[in-house]
Amino acid sequence: MTQNTPPSPCHPRLTGDVRQRVLSTAQLRARGVSAAAAAAHCRAGGPWQQPLPGVYVLHPEPPTGEERLRSALLYAGRPPVSGRRGVPAQPERETGPEPGYGEAMITGLAALALYGFAAAPPTSAAGIDVLVPRTRRLRSVGYVRLVRSPGTPRAEQVDGLPVAPVERALADAVAGLTDPLAVRGLLIEAMRGGHCEPASVVSELSRAKLLDRPQVVRAVDSFLAEGRAVAEGRLYDMVRTYGLPEPLWNVDLRLPGGPCLGGVDAYWPEQAVAVELDAGAPLHGGPDGGGLREEHRAGRPGYAAEREHLERLGVTVVRLAPRGLRDASEQQAVVVRTALMAAADREPAAYVTVLPR
Repeated sequence: MTQNTPPSPCHPRLTGDVRQRVLSTAQLRARGVSAAAAAAHCRAGGPWQQPLPGVYVLHPEPPTGEERLRSALLYAGRPPVSGRRGVPAQPERETGPEPGYGEAMITGLAALALYGFAAAPPTSAAGIDVLVPRTRRLRSVGYVRLVRSPGTPRAEQVDGLPVAPVERALADAVAGLTDPLAVRGLLIEAMRGGHCEPASVVSELSRAKLLDRPQVVRAVDSFLAEGRAVAEGRLYDMVRTYGLPEPLWNVDLRLPGGPCLGGVDAYWPEQAVAVELDAGAPLHGGPDGGGLREEHRAGRPGYAAEREHLERLGVTVVRLAPRGLRDASEQQAVVVRTALMAAADREPAAYVTVLPR
């Protein structure tokens, strides 16, 4: 059989639909193609190829990036085969948006490339990370690296492919990087591109136990600082776009001659209303640089006591999330305006000293 020999009538024909050009053994069998016939088509000079175990590409040219992605998912998502003698293999289930993928999903740099990250290499030239449940007994092979997890997140659908959420894909990509500039580039692009907020990224990095790596710590500190600057810019825009009174920006509140009550991002002294951005704070480690952890403002020692003290003094504290400022700034402006208007019905707040932060 040569490349120009037409397939028999029961064999799938090459089409423009990539889903019909990349098929598993079970999918071919359902179309009337036996394993022996598929193997014959993949011999030297034949019209097909087998880039991964149990996966076939129905043309002889190098697989495209999308074909590589689909073949990786078919390999990682095929149902497990029973190891008991005499028990037939489980049939391939047609589940999910595409058959044969099971719980497998693209993650790491390949997922970020699908999300449009410029810093991620093209999928046609790089290995492909596939997230699978920890119980899967497959092995990494060829250009597919399996990433095992005790629990897989709900996949996003990108170009018809199951893809890990951006935060998880970032963590899996960072796990394989040693260059702090490369790590920082991915994190900054995630924020600037509006893919996710810094706090959620740091939370995922913490879950993956990556915050004790020096290259990650340096990148995350820079990432959080820039994330806070972006969130502050959104807050400025919200105040001015929706005609709120101009507050005092970035100030510390103190009792006269007393201790500091904490810093706030915006403060209206006449109404005693303060706004705080619920964004991630920089990382802090021990004397040896180890034991780093995510420290959000809400989790900082003394934070709750400071907020309670302000409330007892009659200061209304409004906490705004950066994501809310990005996606629903008008609603956030209504929340702040309501707090300012409600000040007229409250008892006057205690006098506090306002200092630049």
